[in-house]
Amino acid sequence: MTEIKRKVAELLNKIKKNKNFQVFTAIFICLVACGIYLCVAGLPIKSQSTSLTKDDKNELNFSSSMEYVSYLENKLESVITNVKGVGEANIFITLEKGFEYVYVTEEESSTTSNGTTVNKTNVVMLNGQPVVQEEIYPRIKGIVVVAQGAGNVAIKMNILSLIQTVIDVENSKINILESI
Repeated sequence: MTEIKRKVAELLNKIKKNKNFQVFTAIFICLVACGIYLCVAGLPIKSQSTSLTKDDKNELNFSSSMEYVSYLENKLESVITNVKGVGEANIFITLEKGFEYVYVTEEESSTTSNGTTVNKTNVVMLNGQPVVQEEIYPRIKGIVVVAQGAGNVAIKMNILSLIQTVIDVENSKINILESI
């Protein structure tokens, strides 16, 4: 047992003397802390048109575009208010249009008495409701952020970077203003 303690002590001394190991350990700890923060904050990863990942979209069901917008505004507000130097923040999001749905269809072919083939496309119904093949989430038209501390250029850039990380929106569609 003493032999094991001596070897562990020697190993710890070597690690303490190795500067590169300490740097890598510090970087690793920072990455783990950032990962935990993102998981706890519930930040979804950037997707094609919104901040929701495919897994989020499968778990969340929005009954309207307004409910979806409210969800996004609340998510952004909760994250932005945790940025150093930002106090209260209000977020306003506009959409280009609402949800779009692609329905499952089936094609019917029939031949008329004169030999002409007629193709007819029908929407597949289940219990009187059309079967949804794909739900396309609304595309964001613009975002306005009014936040305490946004008069500071560094804080404003942090907010802009955060929004672009969470939601795939062009700079020109994001307006960040300092609140009174």
